[in-house]
Amino acid sequence: MFLPWHALSAAVLHYVTFSVNQSSVMACFLLLKAVKHTEVFAQVHGKSIMEVFIFFLYAMILLPGTTGTVHEVKSFLNHTAYLSCYFPNSQKNDIKDLIVFWQKGLEVVHEVFYGQEKHDNISPEYKNRTKMDMDKWTLQLLNAGIVDEGLYKCIIQQRVKEIPSIIHQSECLLHIIANYSQPEIAWLHKGELKSNEYLKLCCSSSGGYPEPKQMTWLISHENRTHRLVNHMDISQDAVTKLYNVTTKLNTTVPPNTLTNISCLLHLGEELGSLVSVPLGIEIIQGEEIEQLKIHFFGPLIAVIVLITILLGFAILKNRTISCSNQSVSLAV
Repeated sequence: MFLPWHALSAAVLHYVTFSVNQSSVMACFLLLKAVKHTEVFAQVHGKSIMEVFIFFLYAMILLPGTTGTVHEVKSFLNHTAYLSCYFPNSQKNDIKDLIVFWQKGLEVVHEVFYGQEKHDNISPEYKNRTKMDMDKWTLQLLNAGIVDEGLYKCIIQQRVKEIPSIIHQSECLLHIIANYSQPEIAWLHKGELKSNEYLKLCCSSSGGYPEPKQMTWLISHENRTHRLVNHMDISQDAVTKLYNVTTKLNTTVPPNTLTNISCLLHLGEELGSLVSVPLGIEIIQGEEIEQLKIHFFGPLIAVIVLITILLGFAILKNRTISCSNQSVSLAV
């Protein structure tokens, strides 16, 4: 005798009411609605007992259980993410005797049913994007995107006396990383920078994920470095979900001293930082330029005058010798 789906769902809800809290009952109810809309149990009559069993399996997975430590996993954008079940398999169970099930919330990510990968119940977001390394008990999520971030649960069941029971659960929290561009410093000041005038700079970086912590200005002169943290403007692309960040600097630069200015982008403790190419600035005051010109042209003029005098003496001496030689010739 086969039950229609609504009678089956009522029986399940009656069962879980006495064993789980209200939130789990609601989760089961939502799952039943999803099953109805996908028409998995639109017509139970004529279907195999296996489909009914799969339904009970999904309902059981939503029940609360002990999962232990949440393992954090990082993957680069558009690369393959590796989500392990962290299954020790101390009993040396054969995969053909187990059900391995991956889910994210109410979404079915992957399913291995007694050694065979099943794709019928996988959510559309994960179609043709997952595969299981059965030797390492690891799920491979291909072309991982920012929308794939979140908590994934691995459930392993073993058939005991024809009844599946959970023997292992684990959770992985997936984080997606996208590299930011190297920070670049742009000159916002108009015209020539003068002494005691504010220098206006802008530093920006783009195309990264997750949101960075802060941006820091490094101002170095006379073997001293000052750190300055200004407001960081953050924008996120509506389509790619990648971040662009910008910060500005208004500061004075001491005259007659080489000042190096860099911009540091802090991505987090585990991701490190990115630094811009340093910008070197040196302002020379006008009076010193004039003094420098005087110091330079003064000695030059003196040298020219001295050379002119020496040349004059040399020419005069040559003329004197020439005249003396002519007088001697006439006397002979």
